Amino acid sequence: MKRRAFLSLSLFVIAACGPTETGSPAKGVGGDAVETVYDVGVTTVMINEFIPAEVWYPAVDGPGVTEEYDVRDFAPSIIRSMLTGDAPSTYSYPATRDAEVAGGRFPVVLFSHGFGGFRTQSTFLTAHLASRGMIVISPDHPSRDLAAALSSGTFETDDPQVHLLESLDYLVGDDTRFAGHVDADRVATLGHSAGGGTALAVAADDRIDGFVSMASGRLGAAGEGKMPNKPSFFLAGSVDAIVPPSRTEEAYAAAAEPAVFWTIEGVGHNGFDDLCTFGNGLGIIGVALASGLERLLEMQPQMRSLGEDGCVPPALPVVETFPVIRDGVTSWLEALFNGAPSVPEPPEGIEVAVASK
Repeated sequence: MKRRAFLSLSLFVIAACGPTETGSPAKGVGGDAVETVYDVGVTTVMINEFIPAEVWYPAVDGPGVTEEYDVRDFAPSIIRSMLTGDAPSTYSYPATRDAEVAGGRFPVVLFSHGFGGFRTQSTFLTAHLASRGMIVISPDHPSRDLAAALSSGTFETDDPQVHLLESLDYLVGDDTRFAGHVDADRVATLGHSAGGGTALAVAADDRIDGFVSMASGRLGAAGEGKMPNKPSFFLAGSVDAIVPPSRTEEAYAAAAEPAVFWTIEGVGHNGFDDLCTFGNGLGIIGVALASGLERLLEMQPQMRSLGEDGCVPPALPVVETFPVIRDGVTSWLEALFNGAPSVPEPPEGIEVAVASK
């Protein structure tokens, strides 16, 4: 049965990047009614000889440190050398690099970034999933990452679908820190924009239980092919001009049951990644402008449109919309991994249109 509802709720802003305090009760993915929320570990690995991936995972109690990355580090070297302005270009979140993995076996989420993205682009979400008892791995896709987008370059041997599955192969290997901690019987894919198409296509693999597609449609090989017969959760932003909600709704309509579709009011394309937190709210475009690169942006208007979408009005501030996305995706994945996919109830704060079948 399909239903659609609009929920207008009072504003309740949750911190944009921090997980719940360690030891707090929460619904988890281990089958129990409640489960401890974990500290987060993060590490960088090579899933093959040339593709790095970031992994977030439940960790033993750490020293309460903060992990940080700089978006400039993912730009081509020639552009990076020009990004000398003083606009904020870093994102921070509670995590301990190379921490010891917590005891137990955890389900896996394979994350795929979009065009102009990079492996750490959605840390507001990926680190949070780790705090809720999931191992999340995100490989770089050199054919469409930020460096490729800014240099019009390609990496001929890069296949995002192959590398997402190679990420799973890496985690289940016997010679990594995750040996004995991976529940290979509970695996989902998650992607943003072009990565949503990758997540959808890879979900056809027998090892995948379901998929989450954010700001995406039937992209890539899945665009003309058969939709995977797996549970799915589609999210769209109401003010996304890069992938309009109608395109995501088309993918949802073609999906097998059970499927859920959210349209989140005031969210644009970059509302599903960390980028709008850079450049004084203008994203990487703000970092470029602060560095005197307005002429370069004029030469690549499509990049300016992509970089600003979701960061400027009519989009709402991402500190208000991050919690809605984070809670919805977490809730859906927890239900999937507990064997009972369900329709997440939108959290307080933002108007959400909900459809399910």
